[in-house]
Parts: sequence; structure tokens; C-alpha cells
Amino acid sequence: MGHFAKAYAPAIRNLFARAALLLTISFCLSLPLSAQSEQSTAPDSSVGQTQGTISGSVIDQTGTSVSAATVKLTRPDQSDTQQEQTNDDGLYAFTNVAPGPFEIIIVENGFATKMISGTLKPGEALVLPKAQLALASASMEVRVSESEVEIAEVEIKEQEKQRVFGIIPNFYVTYEKDPAPMNTRQKMGLAWKSSVDPLTIAGAAFVAGIQQATDSFPGYGQGAQGYAKRFGATYADVTISTFLSGAVLPVIFKQDPRYMYRGTGSGRSRLFHAVASSFICRGDDKRLQPNYSNLIGSFATGGISNLYYPSTDRNGAMLTLETGLIRIAESAGANIFQEFVIRKLTPGLNRKAAQPVQTP
Repeated sequence: MGHFAKAYAPAIRNLFARAALLLTISFCLSLPLSAQSEQSTAPDSSVGQTQGTISGSVIDQTGTSVSAATVKLTRPDQSDTQQEQTNDDGLYAFTNVAPGPFEIIIVENGFATKMISGTLKPGEALVLPKAQLALASASMEVRVSESEVEIAEVEIKEQEKQRVFGIIPNFYVTYEKDPAPMNTRQKMGLAWKSSVDPLTIAGAAFVAGIQQATDSFPGYGQGAQGYAKRFGATYADVTISTFLSGAVLPVIFKQDPRYMYRGTGSGRSRLFHAVASSFICRGDDKRLQPNYSNLIGSFATGGISNLYYPSTDRNGAMLTLETGLIRIAESAGANIFQEFVIRKLTPGLNRKAAQPVQTP
């Protein structure tokens, strides 16, 4: 037995050596495979480096930064949506943005929506050009309306051009269908304009001359002094009547002192409208009411005239009543003349088609 082990010992040692060599080679070969396997299962740290950033700024047409504007980042497939608001400097930024095509939508009140498209490369820090917002355009109907005061001002300017035969002032008639009511300043202004008109003064001078020639109100006497008194009294009558019936009382009672030209309808209806206008007028609220301004003004003018007419020509209450009735009749006659004659004798008048007006 010992002889057998001794005889085969070298072969056995050689066998073990070969086995050991095979084990060593096998172990060495297994190390790279294991490392490669571990490396393949480890997470790829380079994936995070493929994401990028998108930033930019928003301005208006003047170049001023637009703050608090809504900026939305979207994808064509809607897989990734982010939303930000611009800061006080109009800046915005999106981080951790996956590469690929994108679209930026900018929305702000009063401006048209702005859209920016692009493509982000892996790991790119993309800075977009400044986004300039344009003012929003909208189709709308704009109605500009003037106030009644402004409309009345325009109408009064037209009235102040109304002169019979192009000479005699005829300011207290309106040919408008629905004239705007006058305010206090306009009523006072129209009375002043009428009173100081050269033709008004000339008319008073003419009447005074007739009175002088016929020796009306003999208490004034004759000569230059008598004429001056007659002229002063006549002009005072005109001025007081104009301001009382055409301004002061219309302001107090809120009434329109003008004659409202009708111009259409039958002759009878127009005649009735003219005469009735001395007793019924339109208020500043455009409703019909008793014409207190004309009625009270007519009698008040007669009463005041007792203060400066000669004592021998005064008749107290009777003169006041008589003067008042005469003035009311005169206003009715003047209205008839306005309705049927005056308009035809006024050159340069705006010949707009006459429109029906509310009849008293």
C-alpha cells in the first residue's frame, strides 16, 4: 500500500494542481461578470443630467416689465405641464424640464395671449428672448353721448344765429324736435344776450320815438329829456320782461322759456299750439305744466313799470292788470307769428325737416 501511494504520488499532486488552477481561473473569470452585472443593475446617474431649464422675461409695448403675468409650460402630448407667474422684474423660470419640444403660453389681463414654441436639448439652460405683449384688441361698440347741458349749449348757439331778415334777434324759439332743457346759467345768458343786442336797443329807441311823436305818457314831457325818459322806460320794460319771463321765473319754476315750434299738422292744430303755449309750457323735466313764467312775468312787469312811469299816467292795479293782459295777448300773437311766418323770414336757418312736438 505504501508502495502504491509512493508510486502514484506525483500523479495525484499533478491532478490536484490542475484542479486548483481550474478553480483559480474560474474565480477570476467570475469577477468581471459579477462587476458588470452589478454595474448594469445600478441606476444611471447621468439621467438627471439630461434635464434642463427654461427661463425668460415678459415686457409690454413700452418695454416695461410685466409682473404677475401667468406663464404656462406645456408639451405637445400634455405629458408635462408647469405654471409660474412673473416676478416684479417680469422674470420667470422652469427647472427640471425634460428635453424635447415645448410651448410657452403667457396670459395677462388687457394683453393678447403670447405663445412661444421651441425645443429643449438635454441638459440645456435655455434663455428665451423677451416676450413682448401686445394690447388686446376687441370688437366693441363705443357710444359717446353728450350731457344735456352740452347739447343745450349747442342748440342755444344755433338759436343765437336766428335773426328775422338776418337782422332782428329771434332767440326765444327752438326748432328742435326734443330740445335739451337749459340750466340756470344758460337761461340767464340767453336773457342777457337778447337784452343787450343792438337791435333790441334800437327797437326800444324806435318805440320811444313813436311815443315822443304821439306824445304818449305826456308826463315825460317833450324834448331830449322827454325822449330819454321814454327810451329808458321802454328799454326797462323790454329788459325786465325778458329777464322775468325768460330767465328768473323759468329758473324758479324750472320751466323752458322758449317757444317750441311745431311746424307740422293741420293749421288748426298749429294755431291751437301757438296760442296755448302762452298758458302751458314744457318744464325742465320735459312735462307740460302751467306757464307760470309767462303769466306771472307779464303781470309783474306791469306792476314794476308803475315805479318809473309818470305818476299822471299810472293807474295802480288797473294799469298792472291791463299791462299784464296786453303782454299775454302779445305773447300769443308772437307765437302765432312764429309758427306760421317767422321761420320763412329767417335766412341761414338750418332747414331740417320739422318734427311734431308735444302739444299743450
